[in-house]
Amino acid sequence: MTINPSGWRPSSPANEQGQMETVTGNRALMLEEPLLFEIGSTGQTGVDFEDAPKCEARIGKLERSRPIGLPGLSEPETVRHYTRLSRQNYAIDLGLFPLGSCTMKHNPRLNEKVARLPGFADVHPLQPQETVQGALEVINELAFWLLELTGMQGVAMSPKAGAHGELCGLLCIRAALEARGDRREVVLVPESAHGTNPATAAFAGYRVENIPANAAGRVDLEALQARLGPDVAAVMITNPNTCGLFEPDMKAISDAVHAAGAFVYCDGANFNAIVGKVRPGDLGVDAMHINLHKTFSTPHGGGGPGSGPVVLSEALAPYGPLPFVARMADGSYKLVEEENAGEEHPHAFGRMVAFHGQMGMFTRALAYILSHGADGLKQVAEDAVLNANYILRSLEDVLEAPFAKSGPCMHEAIFSDRGFAGDVNTLDLAKALIDEGFHPMTMYFPLVVHGAMLVEPTETESKASLDQFIMAVRSIAQRARAGDQSLKSAPVYAPRRRLDETLAARKPVLTYKEQDHAEAAE
Repeated sequence: MTINPSGWRPSSPANEQGQMETVTGNRALMLEEPLLFEIGSTGQTGVDFEDAPKCEARIGKLERSRPIGLPGLSEPETVRHYTRLSRQNYAIDLGLFPLGSCTMKHNPRLNEKVARLPGFADVHPLQPQETVQGALEVINELAFWLLELTGMQGVAMSPKAGAHGELCGLLCIRAALEARGDRREVVLVPESAHGTNPATAAFAGYRVENIPANAAGRVDLEALQARLGPDVAAVMITNPNTCGLFEPDMKAISDAVHAAGAFVYCDGANFNAIVGKVRPGDLGVDAMHINLHKTFSTPHGGGGPGSGPVVLSEALAPYGPLPFVARMADGSYKLVEEENAGEEHPHAFGRMVAFHGQMGMFTRALAYILSHGADGLKQVAEDAVLNANYILRSLEDVLEAPFAKSGPCMHEAIFSDRGFAGDVNTLDLAKALIDEGFHPMTMYFPLVVHGAMLVEPTETESKASLDQFIMAVRSIAQRARAGDQSLKSAPVYAPRRRLDETLAARKPVLTYKEQDHAEAAE
């Protein structure tokens, strides 16, 4: 095969599915987009620069010895490339995003407008504190409502994400134990907890031991009680758990852990299922992080921005990190950020971050809380649970629902591919959903369920959108049971076909080589 002057590869008249192909590779408005290296040339540029003057190198042996090899593109080529790629992204503004335990829900535009207000959008962390009094008040106000909603005594606002919050909570627990001269080495993590929990405990220097789940998908209380002892520092529990189920023994768990001299860490990632309905502090929780994107609808994904405030019980509040906002007697606000804070916070374990946190996330979350009010936040939880149970009961006759007999689920419904249809499995169903225009649900997690499919519709989806998703899944199930082997090669209509994902993960090709491209084109 040869390549035409524009760089496009002519295609055969039809592919293996019998669909007509085009010379350009485009299919109507679904545009094929080559790599930047295939579009551009190292010999051209869209910007004119004068030749750099010769000067003495100041980076020693790190000076570049050969051209960097970046492709040169004109401005229109660059803009079109990234615009075309963006059209291939799936986003919550396009449709239902059913990832389980990720809570991909609509971000209200009111929140976005507030976050862009002058004084919030352009605030700088090194400004004098007297010039950012409004921003500090927002942080303090949000902290107040997080404490009100959780029934806790203190809150650390600086952690940047859920896992960062987990680390903050464990460091508070360690500081509290060290303050009483108690060296404990073990953190217990139930099988139904989020996967970051054991990783965070190990990172914090603890030895991790698992606690099994019972047949109903909850923590085995007897196994937990049997393992508690003087070496256990904490239990990290997710509630509602990763099977989408509420832990009815939560208070008994907390009482047993406290009686053993340990602390209860709760992963609050699924707080949106109980917000306004249950206060974790009333259940005996000592520390809990709150993912603001999951419950209070700040943006999610792309590696940031994030925010994971950690609420603390009376026992742990004195050990929370710096910095924190304090309201002074004259009504002004002060950011306490020195490690030698003296009597203001003498037992702080230190700092989590250089500065305080993500201002844009704080403004969005507070706008969400205030615009919903107490009744609205209760409805958030009620609608999240209603939507998940609607999914569960609408699909339990075509997908195995291992915990359906245990009663209602909470914010997410879990299914298994066990006995689904012949050799069609979770991966095949997920890939077929792409052809139907849906982002797949969370797959193969949690590990306690065979071929797990975890679906979280969230409270922001309408019945109509859920019905369309249900229809798609049921249609795929019917095709599978009719022996439709095309499911094994789905997706068909996506810009890229099914990859060898194992090979791609173990041996990724991360470097572009022009000679490889030329050889492939011959």
